[in-house]
Amino acid sequence: MSILVSKKSRVICQGFTGKQGTFHSEQAIAYGTNIVGGVTPGRGGETHLDRPVFNTVNDAVKATGADVSMIYVPAAFAADSILEAADAGIKLIVCITEGIPVNDMIKVKAGLAGRDCRLVGPNCPGVITPGECKVGIMPGFIHKPGRVGIVSRSGTLTYEAVFQTTNAGLGQTTCVGIGGDPIRGMNFIDVLELFQKDPKTEGIIMVGEIGGADEEAAAEFIKAHVTKPVVAYIAGVTAPAGKRMGHAGAVIAGGKGTAADKFAALEAAGVRTVRSPAQLGSAMKEELRKFDRRKAAKKGAKKKTARKAPGKAAARKTVARKAAGKKATPGKPAARRKLARPAARKATTRGRRARR
Repeated sequence: MSILVSKKSRVICQGFTGKQGTFHSEQAIAYGTNIVGGVTPGRGGETHLDRPVFNTVNDAVKATGADVSMIYVPAAFAADSILEAADAGIKLIVCITEGIPVNDMIKVKAGLAGRDCRLVGPNCPGVITPGECKVGIMPGFIHKPGRVGIVSRSGTLTYEAVFQTTNAGLGQTTCVGIGGDPIRGMNFIDVLELFQKDPKTEGIIMVGEIGGADEEAAAEFIKAHVTKPVVAYIAGVTAPAGKRMGHAGAVIAGGKGTAADKFAALEAAGVRTVRSPAQLGSAMKEELRKFDRRKAAKKGAKKKTARKAPGKAAARKTVARKAAGKKATPGKPAARRKLARPAARKATTRGRRARR
């Protein structure tokens, strides 16, 4: 299993015929993603990359049954593209575009409230289920199907975590880049909840950043609801206060959102933290080894209990048989036979003596 996307996902691309849309759609198709068409206003009826082009997302959904959309449109139009996809009934919207004005995203968040759809991004690498479906800009070749779920605010560090888990022989179930903007769609808790429910995901890697309080909120959720091993890293350890580091949301303000605070919150929740992204793979491998041992110990304990249970049942049956034997009447055939044999022997002996 996986979360969010799979080989069954029917994907369209908004901004399909543009430079970025074309390049990344080609990469997705080559990876095996089921791209069923694309949207570019004014070019409906054309064919691009051997797929149909539609004027609106609504037309695309009606014609193809699409349930996932990836968005590669300029920042000025991205908010409208997200809302258009939601209006058309798209279940998962992945917005790669960066630089969307905060005010636009406030309107998007309000517009999506209460709707039956999920938004990943904006300003994110996207979502990939290795070997099945790639919706985003991540390099497909470093991914390998496996047992670790990855969620990250940083795109580059997502790839680092993927590369390490692949080299460690662990692989990934699904990788989700939620993006680093201050106002975005899915957050850590949303993704952690899905990974916790996914039976194929046995461990989780979480990569956070300075700024905001998402990691602290995730730590509380992990403590209360996540039973699988979690390894975490926080980017921006050496960042000075008040300076934005890369993403719009990666800034320490008012003395809050420091890496130290986030590390402390995660460790208090029982999360294994590492101080270098180079340790993510090895730490996850260690945690999964411990997890496997605990699982094996539980199975062993269950087997012992199961073995003891038949013994008790057998003892109960034996007691029941003895009780039934005591209650048995002499008129039963088995009882008669046992009594008849000695009597017959006595009669035969008397007859022999009489003859003599």
